[in-house]
Amino acid sequence: MNFTTKIPIAKFNTPIDYSSKIVSLGSCFAENIGEKFDFFKFQNTTNPFGIVFNPASIEKIIDRAVHLNYFTESDLFFHNELWHCYEVHSDLNSDNKEDFLLNLNQILKETNQQLTDATHIIITYGTSWIYKFKSSNEVVANCHKVPQNQFDKEILSVEEIEKCLQNTLDVIQKVNPNCNVIFTISPVRHLKDGFVENQRSKAHLITALHTSIFHLPTSMYFPSFEIMMDELRDYRFYAQDMLHPNQVAIDYIWERFCESTIAEVAYPIMQEVASVQKGMAHRPFHPQSISHTKFLQNLSEKAAQLMVQFPFMNF
Repeated sequence: MNFTTKIPIAKFNTPIDYSSKIVSLGSCFAENIGEKFDFFKFQNTTNPFGIVFNPASIEKIIDRAVHLNYFTESDLFFHNELWHCYEVHSDLNSDNKEDFLLNLNQILKETNQQLTDATHIIITYGTSWIYKFKSSNEVVANCHKVPQNQFDKEILSVEEIEKCLQNTLDVIQKVNPNCNVIFTISPVRHLKDGFVENQRSKAHLITALHTSIFHLPTSMYFPSFEIMMDELRDYRFYAQDMLHPNQVAIDYIWERFCESTIAEVAYPIMQEVASVQKGMAHRPFHPQSISHTKFLQNLSEKAAQLMVQFPFMNF
């Protein structure tokens, strides 16, 4: 797509290439970016504890992982026939408490290593709105369909988000002082909060990020929210719910991300990977034909060559 006006984005000082190790954390837009990294076979981990939307919960789970503060039974609760934890997404819920606890702590251990080894950490904030569990006054990452009257809803101030952001950077640097951190704001609008409330939420995030990170040489702001709002300001770029970016928008924002953040040396490899991926997804009319057999053989050879060059790749 061609646009007469584009948001200027500076090239990142330390771009991502195929030697990079990436950890993507945050809202559902982090999942979209993570899927792109997975498709192109970068070394990427996305949301090991599931989608997390607000800065306070992202700070909390990173702090727990860095300090290897293992989960205990006191962090779990039983509701609707499943075991839950307020710090993680409901996708991890289990009907077996012991298995759930073991799984959480195994993920915690793996995340500690991933954060320690990462060259780049991408953090996507979704909202400034938080929910505090009334009995403990703790911020939760997920309410797990516990009745709404058990929580107090608040909005984080700009100053509180700045503190979350600085604490997050400080704790990462304890184990990985040379890591590059890329911040972005999810373009998904949280209209369940209300139209005005959503704008307040995004404004707090934008102000806090712009105040905090521009003087840090190892941090960068990527304007995914601004690209969606200004370059793609048309409902044809939204999914059916009119809230989430559709695939056209996701692909375009990824293109803009590549322009600023992916090293040019990686582009030829990405093209080769994409060729293999698309070939594997192809559904032939005549799977037993000689031409298709030859096509599969060539595809297998391409994949094998890439895996020799990059042993971490797996097709």
